[in-house]
Amino acid sequence: MKITIIGGGNIGTLMAAELAVKGHRVTMCTSEPALWRKRIDVYDAEDRLLLQGELEEITSDIKAAVQEAELIWITLPAHLFRETAAKVCPLIREGQYVGIVPGTGGAEFTFREVVKRGGILLGLQRVHGIARLKERGKSVYMLGRKKGLKLGTIPASECAALAAMTESFFDIPCTPVPNYLSVTLTPSNPILHTARLYVMFKEYREGTVYPRNFLFYEEWDDASSEMLIACDGELQALCEVIPMDLSAVESLCDYYESRTADAMTRKIRSIQAFKGLTSPMKQVQGGWIPDFHDRYFIADFAYGLKIIKELAVMYGVDTPCINQVWEWYAACVGEAADSFVLEGDKAGVERLY
Repeated sequence: MKITIIGGGNIGTLMAAELAVKGHRVTMCTSEPALWRKRIDVYDAEDRLLLQGELEEITSDIKAAVQEAELIWITLPAHLFRETAAKVCPLIREGQYVGIVPGTGGAEFTFREVVKRGGILLGLQRVHGIARLKERGKSVYMLGRKKGLKLGTIPASECAALAAMTESFFDIPCTPVPNYLSVTLTPSNPILHTARLYVMFKEYREGTVYPRNFLFYEEWDDASSEMLIACDGELQALCEVIPMDLSAVESLCDYYESRTADAMTRKIRSIQAFKGLTSPMKQVQGGWIPDFHDRYFIADFAYGLKIIKELAVMYGVDTPCINQVWEWYAACVGEAADSFVLEGDKAGVERLY
């Protein structure tokens, strides 16, 4: 296939190399093409070379990259969806595939014109692996791969075929889900990251300085687990009320096989692929403070947790813990909390899927 990847970060770089190795003609569309070379090296955590993928083209010309592609993968964070959709959607032609990785962040609302123009929108519940750049535009680490993937599409009738296609890309079993809302409500980053950040920084005030940048997962604590479990439970309550098949929205308690805060803490601390990952903080004079411009904040609150919160309001589901986490973030950033706004009513939302 002729495949374009928009976004040359961790996962976009890894996907580009893997798809090229599979024999696909891959174009990388990036804002900094001068930093790239056509051969992408993929390494494991021990710095051993795993594979090398040869890209066909590297460009910043989004029009050419999109118009020539059969499939476009967008690997950008959710807070960049609006400006990306404004550039991509007018270029879409009938029969083109537009994939979002991961597919959360309200992608089906932002990219709805893809479907109106005859394209097919697809989204993965989670990324297929853990990737970290080694050298931008040249090499990337593959630190772990999912045992299975779940894919949603609009229209839903395309899901089985596109799940099979995605499985062939990554050699990971890929299960079609009943509707794209099952992707949007995945309690991955929108619950996992936001609950942790709230607990870490809820006492932060201007002028507070921390002595170091904390390890996000390895120093996970029981208070973070308690908030995660509470928010996850509220999301599951919402899924029970929405009149759609949302059985594919797996609880984090099931996903991590942990029913108590203590068990959840042990589980998250033990995940090898999370080792060494620090928190979204920046260094200032005298120490460290939260970096509210980091995608963990901008994307996962404003285009993750906020969507869940707005759907809960629409369907009359009480979410006190989700509200508490969101209101803390909004108070911290003020007007910068510009975020997803759910338009329409229940019937309109359900028709979208």
